[in-house]
Amino acid sequence: MQRNELVSVIIPAYNAERTIKRCVDSCLAQTYPNIETIVVDDGSSDGTANLVREEYRGDKRIVLIQSENRGVSSARNLGIENCNGSFFTFLDSDDTLDVDAIEKMSAL
Repeated sequence: MQRNELVSVIIPAYNAERTIKRCVDSCLAQTYPNIETIVVDDGSSDGTANLVREEYRGDKRIVLIQSENRGVSSARNLGIENCNGSFFTFLDSDDTLDVDAIEKMSAL
């Protein structure tokens, strides 16, 4: 993979208000330079969507998609349908990526 190819990180999120910022920030801190992060809010009843919308307003690397609750598989599929990357990966909303994770994956 070339360093200029876009990689999409798809994060299904359900009631992830307490963990989503740490998760998204780990995507933004990647050493690989060309990443889009897609947060699919799967009908959360907490402040997940508002937090993402407010915290990352104006950051074109972050895409927020809101849907009604249909489960994690549906949220992942919605992320795939809306990603622009040549490659994509998934990240759970309570997980983080090591700073060089995408760069290491791109070398494979």
